[in-house]
Amino acid sequence: MSKTSQIQEPLSELEKAMDVIIDVFHQYSRREGDRDTLTKNELKLLIEKQLVNYLKHVKNKATIDEIMKDLDINKDAQISFCEVMLLIVRVTIATHEHLHDVEDQQQQHKHQHQHHH
Repeated sequence: MSKTSQIQEPLSELEKAMDVIIDVFHQYSRREGDRDTLTKNELKLLIEKQLVNYLKHVKNKATIDEIMKDLDINKDAQISFCEVMLLIVRVTIATHEHLHDVEDQQQQHKHQHQHHH
């Protein structure tokens, strides 16, 4: 234990979010095969359990097979943490866009109501 880690600042919200991502990855990566990569089964479980709501926002709906093929850059039939991050980034960006779309719709909705008065 180094001295610096004992006088550590509390984690920020973003750092906590990063921690959670790493923890979730490990919850699934440790189930079978290599402890630090996801097999197709582990990836499928992670997606079904952890990305069920937000994956819907990604424009082109892909099957698990397609996602696996897409993420598995080095074609070793294992998904590394780095490869999973690509999926998380993509889903996060799609969700961000989706939230803006929803906001825009609500804005338009409000304006329509204002015209009635």
